[in-house]
Amino acid sequence: MLHIGIVACSAEGAALCYRTIALEGAQMLGRHDHPEVSLHCHSLARYMKCVDAGDWAGVAGLMLSSAEKLARAGADFLICPDNTIHQAFDLVEHRSPRPWLHIAREVAGEAQRRQFKRLAVLGTRYLMEGPVYREALQAVGIERRIPGPEQRERINQIIFDELVNGQFLPRSQAYHVEVIRALKDEGCDAVALACTEIPLLMTPESSPLPILDSTRILARAALRKAVEG
Repeated sequence: MLHIGIVACSAEGAALCYRTIALEGAQMLGRHDHPEVSLHCHSLARYMKCVDAGDWAGVAGLMLSSAEKLARAGADFLICPDNTIHQAFDLVEHRSPRPWLHIAREVAGEAQRRQFKRLAVLGTRYLMEGPVYREALQAVGIERRIPGPEQRERINQIIFDELVNGQFLPRSQAYHVEVIRALKDEGCDAVALACTEIPLLMTPESSPLPILDSTRILARAALRKAVEG
């Protein structure tokens, strides 16, 4: 089996990704079994200093630093369970010592497989307003919708003040339900949880729309690649 390298950014999302690989690996391979996994993480503070400044080259530098450490640790390919910093992916991919899976492309592929036509996208303000999902969904012919400006700011605040710190509050879940319901009224037929922490807040049972959980979709894609070679 191939060795998975996780380029982490925020702790909660990376932990969920690793945990999914371990638990679902056992379902696929047998009791307690999963592919070899290594993880490297620069601090979220270092990433956010670059993101807030619009310094995507700086973000790419941090990602490549992790990629090089993971390659030395023996990783055969890389994943990043953070949607926002994929905005630097084009600056990383051709310079990387190992190939990558792209989180938004994996989500878009799953949306296409399930025949969704118009996808609501929730994530950080940078992600919702940026090109990562716009380009990935456009490539497979799926429409994209995002919340309005005030809702984007509130979701962004919840992510950075609560979710990345391991706080998952009922009032914040209720707010996400309200936002998803409004996007359903706009004709969306599914919602991409395109912040790797939102799946820890929202469940399929609580959502007014079918969920595309970016964290677990990426983890499952990595698991398949590792097992199939």
